[in-house]
Amino acid sequence: MGPDTSHCHSAGEEAQATTADLATAALSLHAELAVDHFELRSADAQQRLLNQTVDQYADMSKLTMNLLDGGAAPESAVIQARTQLDTARVQDTDIAVMRSQYEHAITILIGKPPAEFALAPAPLNLEPPVIPVGVPSQLLERRPDIAIGERRVGEANEGIGIARAALSATGGLGGNSIANWFTWPSRFWAVGPSMLLEMVFDGRRRATSEGARANYDATVANYRQTALVAFQEVEDNLAALSILEHEAGQQEAVAEAARGVEIFTNRCQLGADPYLQVVSAETIELQNERNEVGILRRRMDASVLLIKALGGGWDVIPATSGQLLALMMPVPSRLEERHARA
Repeated sequence: MGPDTSHCHSAGEEAQATTADLATAALSLHAELAVDHFELRSADAQQRLLNQTVDQYADMSKLTMNLLDGGAAPESAVIQARTQLDTARVQDTDIAVMRSQYEHAITILIGKPPAEFALAPAPLNLEPPVIPVGVPSQLLERRPDIAIGERRVGEANEGIGIARAALSATGGLGGNSIANWFTWPSRFWAVGPSMLLEMVFDGRRRATSEGARANYDATVANYRQTALVAFQEVEDNLAALSILEHEAGQQEAVAEAARGVEIFTNRCQLGADPYLQVVSAETIELQNERNEVGILRRRMDASVLLIKALGGGWDVIPATSGQLLALMMPVPSRLEERHARA
């Protein structure tokens, strides 16, 4: 294969690698957009929960004040109720700040200034997409970064061919080296500067050939590492989805906690239990409810990262940009602009 042919093949490999670079960037942006979207919807769910909790705690604070006025509750119960209410308000504010940050991140990803875009609240209420059993490892071959690695290896291999062709074009000077100069007969030194110039070019060609081989070895090592990382990402997210699916049975714990709050509230009003029991029960209830939202968010995030790790899903044919975003953000949670801010 001549140098011109090798150069053509190398240029072709580089063009394909550049295309794969663009696909990798698009896949990463889609995944980031989907993750930010689910984080925002999770914040919406958390905020709705905390808003309800603040209203509930405000009612309990009024109740303890009435009980105190009627001599049925100590002042400590009022202090506990107010402290609990203030803590819930702080948590509500923190979630609101977090929610605005995710909204701004989404706005930037879709190419709009934050002041011109807003999403109406819509609490996360989805189920992750069903993953087929036995996802084939062949799907990893279509990952853009793996495709890039493959093309880079081909390009580096062509580089070896180019350097080798250039070296063979020196006309048999491969055996000439600086160490041999001093053993040549004196008449060779009379050839003049042209021979020395040819030797300099010969050394450069040899260095180019060795550099091409070193570049090939490094490219192959990077390609191998990319493939190993891809397998790890797939396995990590498959494991996360499997474990989180078992943790998703949080509804029973939430129901039991709500029942506990009801029981302790009634007993407190009857004077059978101190208000501290109510505070403890409500704290457990709130934590269980927030855990439920958090587990769903983590399942959706793991689904997105698995889709990304597989190069765009688990179908044999890679998804288009629109299909990819639909898979990452299932209906009805597709990103939509709700209203423009003034």
